[in-house]
Amino acid sequence: MNVVIADDHPLVRDALARVVLQLDGGSVIRSVGDFSALRDALLDTLPDLLILDLNMPGMDGLSAVRQMRERHPTLAIVIASGQDDPATIRAALGAGANGFIPKSDPPELLIEALRLVCAGGVYIPSRTLGHFVDDRSAAADLDLTGLTPRQQDVLRLLLKGEPNKSIARQLGLTEGTVKVHIAAILRALQVRNRTEAVVRARELGFGRPP
Repeated sequence: MNVVIADDHPLVRDALARVVLQLDGGSVIRSVGDFSALRDALLDTLPDLLILDLNMPGMDGLSAVRQMRERHPTLAIVIASGQDDPATIRAALGAGANGFIPKSDPPELLIEALRLVCAGGVYIPSRTLGHFVDDRSAAADLDLTGLTPRQQDVLRLLLKGEPNKSIARQLGLTEGTVKVHIAAILRALQVRNRTEAVVRARELGFGRPP
């Protein structure tokens, strides 16, 4: 597994690298300490996993996460941050992150979180799950604001029952690209398949007139 760890504190980078190696001892890890170096690392070779601090030098927090999600739709992005209030976690997931790991959590929880994300899931710290379940409007923000405009176009056609081939033709995309967008939609909606995605999007009122 190829992994990039982006944090401006060397001790944190070293600690996260040790966690990654416990998960996969054969991982190739590249550590960077600022946003400029991170951009270069992603251009060199797109990793399987990015572990990212929200407050690195030169980085515009959640806006940067949205940009990376737009440019690299298949990249697994996990935020590791000391700022772990529910609003920040919700915003990070809404921006396109696949998981959020509080830096205060023990290594065994970090390993489980990374394992879940690498398997295609979304990790939310258990102590904040209640905030997502209880706040319906916040759930809508989480589920839909992380979609790019093109992913929203794909979701609208999914709601009409269009197959991948038809979606690709209507949007001028390849079927492979459509599959990538659908995978991102499933992650954002926290569902397992396109049928569940349609149900979830309808529950949230996506596509309804304002």
